Amino acid sequence: MDLFNKTVTEAVPFMKWVGGKRQLIPEIENILPSNIKKTRTINSYIEPFIGGGALFFYLLSYYDVKEAYISDINKELILAYNVIKRDHSSLIDNLKGLESEYLKLNQEKRNDFYLDIRSKFNKDLESFDFSTFDEESIQRASYTLFMNRTGFNGLFRFNKKGEFNVPPGKYKNPKICDDENITNVHHILKNVNIVNDSYLASEDFINEKSLVYLDPPYRPISKTSSFTSYSTDEFNDDEQIKLAEYFKRISDKGAYVILSNSDPHNEDEMDDFFDDLYKDFTIDRVLAKRSINSRGDKRGPVNELLIRNY
Repeated sequence: MDLFNKTVTEAVPFMKWVGGKRQLIPEIENILPSNIKKTRTINSYIEPFIGGGALFFYLLSYYDVKEAYISDINKELILAYNVIKRDHSSLIDNLKGLESEYLKLNQEKRNDFYLDIRSKFNKDLESFDFSTFDEESIQRASYTLFMNRTGFNGLFRFNKKGEFNVPPGKYKNPKICDDENITNVHHILKNVNIVNDSYLASEDFINEKSLVYLDPPYRPISKTSSFTSYSTDEFNDDEQIKLAEYFKRISDKGAYVILSNSDPHNEDEMDDFFDDLYKDFTIDRVLAKRSINSRGDKRGPVNELLIRNY
């Protein structure tokens, strides 16, 4: 059964996502393989670092995608995807309840309300069973989306203990429950394989008919820019090298592979880390606007890399 449903209107990410690829979709679509652009058909789509899923939702909204596999190592994120897939109506009900309570409060009481939700979320961290699906799963996912919509700058960040540590934000009228988009996301996810695992687990699903998009945690372009981590696992240069080896292995399978990452040349023209790592492949530099930085003069267009094997 085809995943693509032409009666579904466009679905977009249901979470705010630092480093999301929405602004790069035109650049990525421009470099899609010619046969995919011509037929508007993707036989097998694989995205092992799904994150907010901007490109995923775009492709499944506007292309005929026969099969799809998405995964992420962050269990809270994957729980949210699975809840929307399996019981979006209950999630919408929970979010509407939280939205109704939150919006009638003043800022001070909103902060208290947010911190109370965050405390409950972190308190249940060790006891929560991610292997089951029940009302607690729906409640936890609703807390995740609520904090993402009302927390500081929409960050989705955890400390070394695995606790959500984003402070409350200040928004006049945040849209906590976008029921229309959540419903569209639900329709798109109906037949998608959603996995909580390392990107390496996706390798067995990849073949010569696959289009693979890799959007790993970016290599920091400066010593002060690595503050948006949403997992307790570090993705250092050794991990980037392992990912490049994976890139080569799935290329040898005949899959079309696209990878995005930061451009070290933004800070150091002599830093050819990725140029050397992917010297056998096509590397494009594209402009992207960085929305969060500790220094105001560093906010603005910077180069990002799009690397492909064709």
